[in-house]
Amino acid sequence: MMRTALRAGSMAAWSGFAPKPKPPRARSAKPAARAAPAPPRAGRVTEVARFGSNPGALRMLAYTPPRRPRPGAPLIVVLHGCRQTAEAFAAAAGWIDLAAARGIPLLLPEQRTENNPHRCFNWFKPGDTGRGRGEALSIRQMVRSATQLYDSDPRRVFIVGLSAGGAMAAGMLAAYPATFAAGAVVAGMPVGSANTPHLALLRMHRADPFGTRAGLEAAVRARSSLRGERAWPRLSIWQGALDRTVDPANAELLAAQWSALHGFGAAPTTDAEAAPGARRRAWGRDARTAVELWTIEGMAHGFPVDPALRGGGTPGAWVVDAGVAAALRIAAFWRLDDSRA
Repeated sequence: MMRTALRAGSMAAWSGFAPKPKPPRARSAKPAARAAPAPPRAGRVTEVARFGSNPGALRMLAYTPPRRPRPGAPLIVVLHGCRQTAEAFAAAAGWIDLAAARGIPLLLPEQRTENNPHRCFNWFKPGDTGRGRGEALSIRQMVRSATQLYDSDPRRVFIVGLSAGGAMAAGMLAAYPATFAAGAVVAGMPVGSANTPHLALLRMHRADPFGTRAGLEAAVRARSSLRGERAWPRLSIWQGALDRTVDPANAELLAAQWSALHGFGAAPTTDAEAAPGARRRAWGRDARTAVELWTIEGMAHGFPVDPALRGGGTPGAWVVDAGVAAALRIAAFWRLDDSRA
């Protein structure tokens, strides 16, 4: 059972999706800076000014663990939620502690208020989520730059996000499935659930009651370049049962979407209480889970942590003491200690 609960604030204020449209932002097709990026400082979050054309006008931050990552180490992309900064969220959620302990670099894309007044990633805009477009392309360029910077294994790139960042993470898995080995979405949205600010607010408040497995799967395939028998990225999904900002039914739809992509039916392979107050359903075969869905009783909107555990995270803004350390559980799902992950 969750030890403390975070009360969700105004849905519109958290999401940053105002129904009144704002003027289009100007985006430069030129590199953000002419100077070459400085070498990242160990144990610090550093901004990388130059990483590509950056059509989404995002900031690229990177965390370098105190112990220099070995060649071929994984790379983790962490997408913050609305009203959060990339570094503060990564620290509170436990990702920086995990990266420091395991020698794994972090890529921390950060939204600008010029793009969204509440610093939400624009997960619902086709111009920001389509392959080769806007914020999605900026993040893809950051991944390319970071894998070169750290000599990371391009087959071991992972992505996780909270709320709008979670919805953006799901969109990145759809647009660039060959880029990521696996991902995690916390209090996010299914791919294709909205394409306007008004619809985004509506679907956050009330998940699509007419969503079908076939339709959900088609929404991902329509955005993807993946062809043939190549496997889709694996996905870990997390949701608070008392979330009043994002309808928990969206997590059910997201699980249906990705389990269908992996060729599974509606019924999970396993369904059990994995921790007190935490239900885990999974779809997989041969001891390798393709999709998992965690539902946390008593938890409102936020990223679950367990400060009682070393590296289990610290409660903060939309980071909730739920008695479960999601970052550690997600890392296990991704099999970060397994060189075959």
